[in-house]
Order: sequence, then C-alpha cells, then structure tokens
Amino acid sequence: MKLRELGRSGIRVPTLTFGGNVFGWTVDQATSFSLLDALLEHQLNFIDTADVYSSWVPGNRGGESETIIGNWLQKSGKRDHIILATKVGKSMGEHHKGLSARYIREAVEASLRRLKTDYIDLYQSHDDDRDTPLAETMNAFDALIKEGKVRAIGASNYSAERLAKALEVSAELGLARYETIQPEYNLYDRQNFELELAPLVQKEHLGVINYYALASGFLSGKYRSAEDAHKSARGDGIVAKYLNHRGLGILDALEQVAHEVDASPVAVALAWQIAQPGITAPIASATSLQQLEELALAARLTLSQSQIALITDASAY
Repeated sequence: MKLRELGRSGIRVPTLTFGGNVFGWTVDQATSFSLLDALLEHQLNFIDTADVYSSWVPGNRGGESETIIGNWLQKSGKRDHIILATKVGKSMGEHHKGLSARYIREAVEASLRRLKTDYIDLYQSHDDDRDTPLAETMNAFDALIKEGKVRAIGASNYSAERLAKALEVSAELGLARYETIQPEYNLYDRQNFELELAPLVQKEHLGVINYYALASGFLSGKYRSAEDAHKSARGDGIVAKYLNHRGLGILDALEQVAHEVDASPVAVALAWQIAQPGITAPIASATSLQQLEELALAARLTLSQSQIALITDASAY
C-alpha cells in the first residue's frame, strides 16, 4: 500500500480515508466491527470521524460513531494499528459548539472517552468559527499537542482566505499549524478546491482529505434517471443536483475507463482523485464488505495518463 504524509506532520497514511460517518447511522455496531476488521486486512487504516456523527439520526445525540470505534478498539486492542482522525466544532447541543479554548478542551476529553484512547492522531476543526480569535483556537490546539493528547491538527470547511490566515497566525505565534484541510471535492464539484484551495495547499505542503469524494453516491453510476431517486435516502437531492448533461458525461467516461481496467466506476472515480495534484487521501465510506473491496481496489489502481485525461475532460465545466 502506498503511503502519503499528512502535510508536514510525519504521519503517513494510505491513499484512501475511510469515512466513519456510517457507524451508528447506516451500519450497526456488529457490521461496523466487521468493516473495521476488514479495513486493516486491506491496509486501509486511516479512519475519519467526528464528535457530531451521527446526531442527525432520530434518537441519536452525536458521539455514536466515536463510541462504536472506541468499543472496537477496546475489543480488538488495535489502537496502534490505525490512524484516527476526528473533529470538533459542530453543535453538540446548546453552548457545546465552536472553537473556543474552553470548548475545544471540553470536546477533546469527551472524544477521548468515547474513543477509549488517550490520543487522537489528527484533530480537526469541523467548521470555521469566526466568533473566536484564531490565536485562541490555535493556542488551544497547540496545548493539546504538547500534552500528547493530539498528534496533529487539521481544518475542515475553511475558505482559502481563512486557512491562509490561520497558518499565518500559527507562524507568527510559534504554534502548531493546521497540517490538513478537508474540503468538498469530487469529479462533479471541482471548481472551489482547484481554483481557491489547491494553490495554497501546494504552496504550504498541506495534506488534503476531501469529502463527498463520490458525490453522495452519484459517481457509482446507480443514478441515471429521475426514477433512480428511490435508491437511497438522499436520492432526490442527488438526482436534482447531478443528473444533467455534464453529470451523465462524467458517468459515461467513468464506465468506459472502468471497462478498460476491469474495475467499478467507484474505484475509477477515486483513483482519478488520488492522482490529482495536492490530494492526499479522499474520504469514502462503505456499508458492506463488498463495497469495501471496491475502496481497496481504488487505493491500488493506477490509471494511465490518457484515462485520466478522458475523465478530466468529461468533468470540465
């Protein structure tokens, strides 16, 4: 398995990140355990979650994904076998959100308890918090690194302007800096990352672990008509956003290359992203061992320059 460094952190990860938002949402604990076991068998040991996952599910309060991962770590004893990323900042209830020093301290302790570990490999700001000075936020993260509770820090959903400012504040104050950014990026949604964030990422040598890598499942190819909306709970939104001339052109290109390399459109879509400048490890999820096999193939699949060009041209705006 090829490994890439998360920014300048010294932490090396496989070229695919497993999205833990499915734990406690679309898969129960028993299935989650089997997926986690299989991830290690495939050497896909980089797992991303967040404290807020999966609060949107009726009856959940947030923390379910971290709790399931923690239960698996306790049962398996394999904490040192995985690279574990989680996030802070989104609302966990009234007065429990944002990036103040007080709340970061409170949230990290809660995440560590749920994860049943004494350290987090990558701790990320889930959202920008413009109500808290960047210096306060970065000082709080720096303290956690010095205490050994966190190895490295990252950001999610930051604009290029705000990410650059955060890096500047860290440099000026001699604090730990964000080593990664987690933006939306896939074959359909390319523009924001490529035009705004990519130049900064490459200049500052940041790691990129992009989310919605499969465009909410659209790039799997299972949505090709309005009638396909019923295929998942989020099908209506997918059909409305992606099902147009450009979207169908992307699917056609993926299917052509998938046939050439004897792989699925999912594996090809992820392999294209892995080959893009600045991308470290796209985030993708699976709810079955069969889907996980596709992710494992994507991490090992190398596309030719002509295949990459075909997909790039099909997804151009």
